[in-house]
Amino acid sequence: MAVATPSNSSPQKSRYAFIVIIFITFFLFTVFVFTKRALEPSLFLYKNHFTQIPFSSSSTNNTLISLSQSNSAPILDPPSSLLQSTSITPPTQEPSSQSESNDENVQDPDRENENVQDPDGGNESSDLKESSDQNGGENENPDVETGEIPCDLYAGTWVRDEQYPLYKPGSCPHVDEAFDCQSNGRGDSEYLKWRWKPDGCDLPRFNATDFLVRLRGKRLMLVGDSMNRNQFESILCLLREGLHNKSRMYEIHGHKISKGRGYFSFKFQDYDCTVDFVLSHFLVKEGVRFDEKRRSNPTLSIDQIDRKAKRWMKADILVFNTGHWWAHGKTARGKNYYKEGDYLYPHFDVTEAFRRALKTWASWVDLNVNPKKQLIFYRGYSSSHFRGGDWDSGGSCKGEKEPAFSGALLDSYPLKMKIVDEVIKEMKVPVILLNVTRLTNFRKDGHPSIWGKKGSSRKQDCSHWCVPGVPDAWNELIYSTLVFQQTKSKSKV
Repeated sequence: MAVATPSNSSPQKSRYAFIVIIFITFFLFTVFVFTKRALEPSLFLYKNHFTQIPFSSSSTNNTLISLSQSNSAPILDPPSSLLQSTSITPPTQEPSSQSESNDENVQDPDRENENVQDPDGGNESSDLKESSDQNGGENENPDVETGEIPCDLYAGTWVRDEQYPLYKPGSCPHVDEAFDCQSNGRGDSEYLKWRWKPDGCDLPRFNATDFLVRLRGKRLMLVGDSMNRNQFESILCLLREGLHNKSRMYEIHGHKISKGRGYFSFKFQDYDCTVDFVLSHFLVKEGVRFDEKRRSNPTLSIDQIDRKAKRWMKADILVFNTGHWWAHGKTARGKNYYKEGDYLYPHFDVTEAFRRALKTWASWVDLNVNPKKQLIFYRGYSSSHFRGGDWDSGGSCKGEKEPAFSGALLDSYPLKMKIVDEVIKEMKVPVILLNVTRLTNFRKDGHPSIWGKKGSSRKQDCSHWCVPGVPDAWNELIYSTLVFQQTKSKSKV
């Protein structure tokens, strides 16, 4: 008679099943972890891209620094997607750009007003490195870690710094003759050794490669008069220092920078970004009227935006300015010059015209700018330093070799800037005021004077600036704002 013995198969099956379950669980957990890590960067980019931005530039909750001393509007958080600094990737191939090719078929803005007189006497048509020892490391300033702008960046003084200028005079091919003072024979160089120092903090050391990384895939555009062209040439030279292969930076239409052209677009191929300049003397529409004898006379429609505004809409970061052209010729006299609608004013006050024109610009920004995707700067009026007359009456700044550190001019604040303050505070779209007015009050030494052209004896230029020089500080302030604001955005996240 056979005796049944208990089978071990059931416990063995249970053991095998338990082991299989553990293995599958571990496998799924591993897949989940690696998948999450792989997806995190792209998810983070999307999260940053749609960060909510306050719509009121007067909101006290979003004020980062006090500008009460200079009566300027608060600086607000920009879209974090425009500030994100990521790891540097290998150079990319030059993509074909339909918008860039279309620009070749658009008439250059300078062709529209070929005979407009430049305020300084010239004719202007339609008028890191990766090593931190040269450009500085982005973490050199401890204030960057605080998560907010630590002081009023525009209240301070100029200090000597032997590490300046940030690029050698004559080394940058993108400075046109009017601003290339050293190449034109200026013998002194002490004016190049000054760095802007806010009273309550230090600016992060300028890092060209880091700036380019922040601009990756974006378009930075400067819109304004020849003062913004001054700043445009400066930023090209500063960013060029961050390139290993400088031939991979070029003007997309092959144009060389000069006063005779009103539009430039420079491609930084390794970072797939562009830096543009669009000439706009007034930000509103310039036109021409004809009298009964068919003689042409210029007009300015203070209620219509500049015809070139369609270009502005292509930009991710915009830097606007206007100011110097409101102080000369028909602009200041206001006779048969200003228009609203079809009405030509026989006489109109230039101050009120400037206010209305700036409100026209502000309305355009509020209607056309998406503050979640675009960042707007307005650069304030920069000081002129004429002695013995105005720009057109024998004024001079020759022989000035150091900043002024005393005098009534240091505390002056033009009426035009007070109007800018008022208009920006009323806007819906946040605008960062790059308030360089007081810091340029010091720099009577920084103008081209007679060195705006080789062997020139023409009227002195005491309005524009030598490059390298003062405009480099304006671009350092843009970079500092992006660094400080990004740190604040990260701290919020």
